[in-house]
Amino acid sequence: MKLEQIYTGCLAHAAYYLESKGEAAIFDPLREVDPYISRAKKDNAKIKYVFETHFHADFVSGHLDMAKKTGATIVYGPTAKPAFEALIAEDGQIFQIGDIQVKAIHTPGHTMESTTYLVIDESGKEHGIITGDTLFIGDVGRPDLAQHVIADLTEEKLAGHLFESLRNKIMPLSDDLIVYPNHGAGSACGKMMSKETTDTLGNQKRFNYALRPDMSKEEFIKAVLTGLTPPPAYFPKNVLMNIKGYESMDDIMERAEKALSVEAFELVANETGALILDSRQTDSFSAGFIPNSINIGLDSSFAMWVGELIPDIKQEILLVTDAGKEEETITRLARVGYDYAIGFLKGGFEAWKASGKDFETVDRISSETFAERLKSENVLVVDVRKKSEYGSEHVINAINIPLNVINEHLSEIPKDQPFILHCAGGYRSMIAASILKQRGWSNFVDVKGGFTAISKTDVPVTEYVCPTTLL
Repeated sequence: MKLEQIYTGCLAHAAYYLESKGEAAIFDPLREVDPYISRAKKDNAKIKYVFETHFHADFVSGHLDMAKKTGATIVYGPTAKPAFEALIAEDGQIFQIGDIQVKAIHTPGHTMESTTYLVIDESGKEHGIITGDTLFIGDVGRPDLAQHVIADLTEEKLAGHLFESLRNKIMPLSDDLIVYPNHGAGSACGKMMSKETTDTLGNQKRFNYALRPDMSKEEFIKAVLTGLTPPPAYFPKNVLMNIKGYESMDDIMERAEKALSVEAFELVANETGALILDSRQTDSFSAGFIPNSINIGLDSSFAMWVGELIPDIKQEILLVTDAGKEEETITRLARVGYDYAIGFLKGGFEAWKASGKDFETVDRISSETFAERLKSENVLVVDVRKKSEYGSEHVINAINIPLNVINEHLSEIPKDQPFILHCAGGYRSMIAASILKQRGWSNFVDVKGGFTAISKTDVPVTEYVCPTTLL
């Protein structure tokens, strides 16, 4: 038996590859399916099933393209009602992959169709559980997402279902089972996930706050709902794409992989009203960028911030990337349902600059210069980190405008006085800087290295408080 976790750090996402005797199954695949198909080919295996633990919110799954390209059967748990052909498993139904058995265990709570898959090895021994968003390492799936698609499914109702699923379906299982979750730390699908991406169920029973055996249902509901923040705006849209279907990844790539000259790029931007998205690193972007472009760097949580900050999932997008990063950028956009990239700037920003076109910059200062400025002048500091980060520790007198809600709070940012922008390390503050530049602000500087660098200076900060949520 081969059971491999295929982890994608930028989405904190884990898919799984299971193979036995020339048959394979993929669990919760990402949008681009060719890597999974190539993995099966290495084993001379045929992909028999695509198992989905639930209708995902934080990414668009590759189930449809996988089924089309391999003939695999798509499997969902009980109560799922997809708008395409799929096998809806019964609670307890067994699936055979070579000499391996996979048992569907209906575990509603994160969503109503949420299903855990118990993997039973060749000898009949229960090996592990692929839990989706039902059980994470150190946490459980947030039960407030489905109500954004179905209003009657309140977070309290779902939390109650999750309590019963964990107590009656998961906790009675053997302590030596390996837990294989769908996400790790950094995902917005849970609030306190561990950096570890697997563990034994026994350890989770001991250390996971949500599996405490003496916890009442009422205590559980309060615990899992405390500390939640509104989910990213793109989540409900991804859920609907996963339920209703979507365009083939091959068609998306064909539309987007169009190299445009500087003149053609400018013409298309003017004619279509497309958003110019610059995926270069912060240092490169700050040194020069096309006016009105938005920076969301590919080197961090690119897809998540695209989903947070671009409200229209069908927005046409023109790309400015580092050389050779065009395909990766298009792929990572499509992972979260942004399928309408319509071309990229051939030669990147350097071609724009060489043509003599106007460009803008973002002024940046070191943390040491920041410290000196605070001593000599009464300057406004705008911290764009999460509320939980700010609450844990922040520069005294700084105001907090989290990046994910910056567009709703622009009125709080002055245009008639200078201010200093920072986040934790510089990535998010550069996104904020690009948004502000696009909207007409120019009276600010950004701190290189963000709060991480600031905290190493003598700048006065609040006393550290351990955060109760990572959202």
